[in-house]
Amino acid sequence: MSAHANTGTVLDRILEARRASVEHRKKVLPETALKYGAKAATPLRDFAAALSRDGLNIIAELKPASPSRGVLRDPFDAPALARSLESTGAAALSILTEEEFFRGSLRNLREARKSIALPVLRKDFIFDPWQVWETRANDADSFLLIVATLGDATLRDLIALGRELGMEPLVEVHTRAELDRALTADARILGVNNRDLKTLSVRAGTSFELVDQIPDHCIAVSESGLRSHEDLLRLRDAGFDAFLIGEHLMLAPDPAAALANLLGPAPQGQAL
Repeated sequence: MSAHANTGTVLDRILEARRASVEHRKKVLPETALKYGAKAATPLRDFAAALSRDGLNIIAELKPASPSRGVLRDPFDAPALARSLESTGAAALSILTEEEFFRGSLRNLREARKSIALPVLRKDFIFDPWQVWETRANDADSFLLIVATLGDATLRDLIALGRELGMEPLVEVHTRAELDRALTADARILGVNNRDLKTLSVRAGTSFELVDQIPDHCIAVSESGLRSHEDLLRLRDAGFDAFLIGEHLMLAPDPAAALANLLGPAPQGQAL
């Protein structure tokens, strides 16, 4: 199922825990029940269109904690954060749903999405079709696929299932080889993560090195380590359509003000 080899990294521990959690939840909630829930889910919002507007399209990420930084926000009020980031100009939201390492939850996703009109990405470690059905049943509009954790056949199948359900996934890569695999699998929204998932170190140069290899028909998203309006302008000039930003916002005393600073002045029309 996975192209990932266990080498004792943080990513290995997360995936091991996630697989155990999914196997348990599949016994409690069979896929047939999730398929019924998916049919009853709220109408989809267009995630791809939100990332294709003119200007600086920021996917603002809500996460209570991370393996690299520990607790980021406590208390954590997902609906209030979602409303404030939407009103400031976020293009979409990303909601962490992994419980053990990120302290996320599907409840946060449902409650945040209910409080806003933006499309919402489910950020998790997804490797099983059951999780894709679970994603739609919980009202998400898109979901993350990490190429480093998936075999080629599984990657293709999960992308295809997402499209069958109306969800175009964000397919995340870290290297040229992973980008080639994502393109072979017909990924259309490509995220370049500047964070090395094995060491958790961040290197912004990764985005600049890979963006020229992303075809024009794809949506290019730069992820991690973005902290200033100037960072986003440079990346937009290099060819990126959108930017996923989490820790910078979650660590700020006022996440909405931090988002406004990232967006900068007109034409976005945001206050500094």
